[in-house]
Amino acid sequence: MQKLNRSSIYIFVNGRLIRDRLVQHAITEAYRNIIPPTVFPVVLLFLEMPAAEVDVNVHPSKTEVRFRQQTVLHDFVRDAIRAALMKARPVPQFVSEIHAHPTASPSLTPGARAEAIAWRTVYEPAGGFALQAPVAPAINERFQFQEGIAVEANAAVSLARSAEIIPDNGCAPLMPDEPDVPSQLAPSLASLRPLGQIRESFILAVNPEGLWIIDQHVAHERVLFEKVLKQRSSKGVESQRLLMPLILELTPAQQAVFAEISEELHENGFEAEPFGTRSVALKCAPAGVEGAQLEHMLHELLEQFSREEQKLNMEAVRHRIAASIACHAAIKVNMPLEQNKMEWLLGELAKTECPMSCPHGRPVVLRYSMKDIQRAFKRI
Repeated sequence: MQKLNRSSIYIFVNGRLIRDRLVQHAITEAYRNIIPPTVFPVVLLFLEMPAAEVDVNVHPSKTEVRFRQQTVLHDFVRDAIRAALMKARPVPQFVSEIHAHPTASPSLTPGARAEAIAWRTVYEPAGGFALQAPVAPAINERFQFQEGIAVEANAAVSLARSAEIIPDNGCAPLMPDEPDVPSQLAPSLASLRPLGQIRESFILAVNPEGLWIIDQHVAHERVLFEKVLKQRSSKGVESQRLLMPLILELTPAQQAVFAEISEELHENGFEAEPFGTRSVALKCAPAGVEGAQLEHMLHELLEQFSREEQKLNMEAVRHRIAASIACHAAIKVNMPLEQNKMEWLLGELAKTECPMSCPHGRPVVLRYSMKDIQRAFKRI
């Protein structure tokens, strides 16, 4: 579940609901390159620590605290959440993703008495802390096909609500009821058998868990993104020398950003030097990026960084550059792939740390599980 603001990030320290920018930043960093940068996760974070490690007397309403080791706590929260996400690797379900849209909601003000009572009413029932199950989506969207055939987009959800089972009438024996819980995402991807492409943009594949749809561009983007980061850490990014230097005209703001990130660009395979008063000459670029896209990619990066309101975080810069390289070097949509190429891509995706989303946060794979398929055909 994703939100358009931070209103659904709740932080508890030793049982006290607080607001803290440091911890919120750590949570956001943990989700970086997993969800889109314009949305925020729903988080309930409980921190337990010795009283000497936190000062709760820095705000009259006790809603803000001061941690004794702020940097240590920030890195611990970021790394712990990131490790949990990498271990869980949730697979987006085809039916649920149809209606998955980020929403905005008012934030909870811990100091307000009325809202605190509402909070306790919703999240602290008599039997202890509990979460309420989400309401199933309404049936309102259809897939339109030719010849007047229409299929409910969330038919599996609607069938799940109903206890009605249509008699088999001897058409075929019922399929065995298998548990709909995949072991891990990586082994699941490794067992996929590609069947073909949809409009030369999405790979259709199957395994015992069901039917999978893979966005070939963002799948390759995830593979290249992690590859570039690993090469960057070992100072071995592959680069290519241009036949002719590419001259880029920069605005004053872009010039300032270029001077600040030039070392990071060099570590990622770029080689550029000043050329005149407002230009730079690009001589080398990362391997795999076509020359026609280099100018657009660099201008895009410099423009994004020039709009940053705060001082540039070099780790974020490193990830942004890697994501841009991966995006421009990845397999494109509307590109036909041979069977061995599709098998290679799925195999490489299975080796990545975060195969469920691209560096920009979009889903890479969608799974239509066997239970969803059986429900849609009214076999269960």
